[in-house]
Amino acid sequence: MVDMGAPRDTERAAPQTDVPVTAVLALLDLAAKGTRDEPDAVTDLLLTEHLDTATATQVGRRVRELQGAMARSHRRGQELAALFSSARELAELHDVDLLITRLVQRAHDLAGTDITYLSEFDETTRELRVRSTAGAVAPSFQRLRVPPHIGLASKIVETRAPQWTSRYEQLRDVPHDDSIDNAVRAEGLESIVGVPLIAGGRVLGVLFAANRTEHAFSPEEVSLLSAFADNVAVVLQSARLLTQARDAAAETQRAYDALADHVEAMERAGRVHEELTAAVLRGGGAADVARTLGAALERPVVILDETYAVLAASDDRSTPSVIDPPAVRLAITDSLRSGRCTPLSPPTGEFHTAVAVLAGEMMLGGLLIGDGAVELGAVEQRTIERAAQITALLTLKQDAVLHAEDHVRGELLGDLVSLDARRRASLPARLRARRLRPDDLRTVVIAVVAPEQRRAALRATQTVAAPSGLAGEVDGVVTLVVPESDPQRAATTVRDRLCAAMGAGEVLTVAAPPAESLDELSTRFTTARDCGRVLTALGIEAAAVAADAYLPYTTLFAHDPTSVRQFIDRTIGPVRRWDAERGTELLATLHRFVDCNASPARTARLMGVHSNTVLQRLDRITQLLGSTWRDSESFFRISVAVRLHTLSETLQGSSHPLRRS
Repeated sequence: MVDMGAPRDTERAAPQTDVPVTAVLALLDLAAKGTRDEPDAVTDLLLTEHLDTATATQVGRRVRELQGAMARSHRRGQELAALFSSARELAELHDVDLLITRLVQRAHDLAGTDITYLSEFDETTRELRVRSTAGAVAPSFQRLRVPPHIGLASKIVETRAPQWTSRYEQLRDVPHDDSIDNAVRAEGLESIVGVPLIAGGRVLGVLFAANRTEHAFSPEEVSLLSAFADNVAVVLQSARLLTQARDAAAETQRAYDALADHVEAMERAGRVHEELTAAVLRGGGAADVARTLGAALERPVVILDETYAVLAASDDRSTPSVIDPPAVRLAITDSLRSGRCTPLSPPTGEFHTAVAVLAGEMMLGGLLIGDGAVELGAVEQRTIERAAQITALLTLKQDAVLHAEDHVRGELLGDLVSLDARRRASLPARLRARRLRPDDLRTVVIAVVAPEQRRAALRATQTVAAPSGLAGEVDGVVTLVVPESDPQRAATTVRDRLCAAMGAGEVLTVAAPPAESLDELSTRFTTARDCGRVLTALGIEAAAVAADAYLPYTTLFAHDPTSVRQFIDRTIGPVRRWDAERGTELLATLHRFVDCNASPARTARLMGVHSNTVLQRLDRITQLLGSTWRDSESFFRISVAVRLHTLSETLQGSSHPLRRS
């Protein structure tokens, strides 16, 4: 049956005020999307239900309000998710640069734009520098720096408010810069929106989102980016504060470690000072200083005297008797001027640092410090310098004791070799008081050394002469009286011992014939001293000789040793110069002629040449020395000059500090 009250198909349905359940569900679905679909979607749905205009308008408005609320809720959920992610990253990441990169990537995902980037603001220069980008491809854009008061970025900083443009090329209300515009074009950006990063009242930077096409940013998009920027600012500020806190904590720890090291160094220095002071009080020596300092620094330590001979070492490792390479000498020389530790340049062997041992301006030696576990900081260097001062005190103390002993022994030695018989009156008793047997004092030996080595030589002679002899300085001459009865062996032994103790290479020792009694020692001293002076005048600086072998020459020139060179030059100088200029053998022929008692035939046989050759050479010598050179008086003088010259050449050519002569 047909309901007569129902509208006909051809008639328009009457407006309704009630909404069917199916329409309500459809409207709820549209509202739940949280985004506004095409403008007529809600209207078309309501019209299909034939609602009156007022009802449709009211329902549509409420649905759209629900859509907006859902959209805001969805956006807030995204913000919260991004914030939670940022918080987790803040807790996990300690690197601010990596954190900024992660935050920019979060913003990029949230904004959905082509490019997202963060520019950091420098409060000092007022510049903005691109710190991190997401989606950017142009290198120039990734290194972009914006000067003060230029571009959209500076406007955002100055206004502390979001700024945007749909078409960058048409942006006219901010100053432009060619470098910035070129970077934007290189990236192909068209529409840009930027929001400030503000935390604690300070602008930290600007967060940008940009598209490569024209786009009108909606208030919701700007609001979303601003909300995230607030979160980013808080996270970034927290990260910076955490970094500063970590840096401060690390600096505090470094300061504490440095203080602890300093305290440890001070305690170590105190212990070293106490031990060195105790060494001084108990009469210790250089070995105590070396051992104490080496143990404290955990480094090898060697102490040298003024001739660079090793006095003591901190351990039992093999150490040369002398350490004097150029780097060591230079470092100790520099330390002499400064009084401070000086590094060796370059390091020599295991040694890296040196300090001079000083007494006023007088060098007493040096300390060499090797490599080791303890770093040589200011305190350690000061400890080494104090150890050098203690070494100087010990050296001066020992020198004072030795000087006192030397003074007694020196007086005794001076009296022993004095020509004044009155000074020798009580010698036997005085010798026995020093535990010396008069019969043991047989041979006088003098040593000629360089002036700068005199002090070391005098110290070394005490060891050489002990326990049965005497040593000291007599009339400026280093003198020993020893039991050895063989003069040549005595001279050689003294020379070798002095060279080894001093580290010197040039020492001349002369031994007189052994004395039969104490009274003869004075003349023996004169013989040895005069021989040494003559040999020195001949230029002989390194040899060990017996004085008797050169007694004739000593007798001739003892009154004026310096005249020996002049005598040789005046007598045979022309022959020497002729040989030097022409490479001939006139002087050698003259020497053989003298040895052969002026016989040309014997000279020729001895030299292995023809007698005519000898005669020709003798004629040339006559031209050089004059026709009277063979007269008895002239020939005697020539014979002496030739032998002195040969003596000088022989000793200088064969002498070696450690070779027996």
